[in-house]
Amino acid sequence: MKKYSNLLTALFIAAIGFYFLYSKGLIFANFESVSPKTAYEMIKKEPSLTILDVRTPQEFKEDGHLEGALLIPVQELDKRIGELEPYKNSEILVYCRSGSRSVKASRILASKGFHPLNMKGGINMWKREALPVVR
Repeated sequence: MKKYSNLLTALFIAAIGFYFLYSKGLIFANFESVSPKTAYEMIKKEPSLTILDVRTPQEFKEDGHLEGALLIPVQELDKRIGELEPYKNSEILVYCRSGSRSVKASRILASKGFHPLNMKGGINMWKREALPVVR
């Protein structure tokens, strides 16, 4: 009986590890991820880059946002995908607070034929890098 208990524990731990890696976009990602510094350089180089913030309106307002960012909360993305249609043939930089919701949004966008670039670590990491935020 103990052998089965150990096996179930190992499977449970492996499942948690798999979920963590998947939710962070580290495995089975159908999109590219970039660091905040790389994202900032891309924005400076190409000011017309589409930037998508997938946080809540409250977070967008209270915590600040990247200049020029469009706000579509991840939970509304499927029903509001048409708003992004003009940007379908170009890259879309996607970010959230810490990087999990942007992974989910990037997966949605990629499945619908868009070209998302997930920003690792979200706006939290962006701020830690002392990059500019609009308030």
